[in-house]
Amino acid sequence: MPEPQFQIIRIDEWEMRRIFNEGDYQGKVLAGQLIEKIRRDTHPSRTEAEEPYCTRTQEISYVDADDREIVRVHQYMRTDGTLGASGLPDPKRILVGEIMYRIVKRAP
Repeated sequence: MPEPQFQIIRIDEWEMRRIFNEGDYQGKVLAGQLIEKIRRDTHPSRTEAEEPYCTRTQEISYVDADDREIVRVHQYMRTDGTLGASGLPDPKRILVGEIMYRIVKRAP
């Protein structure tokens, strides 16, 4: 089956966080409406993150009942189960209807 095509709109990190927070995607995970799937889980985290030793850097997808990715986040998972950095997942892409919001690409 062909992959559905979405309109991609690039937005800055602050707008991405606003959409993420207003959509209450973490609440939807807690309510079982979305399921977390680990895409990448590496150890140790990057040194510039200034996180404690053994903190893992993770990329997580929040998927719906059809296994369709709705949100992708990055997070630092500490050994005690808390999230590092801001203490919140950092959204990188969000699907809202037929629009895929993604972070503006930085110039090299």
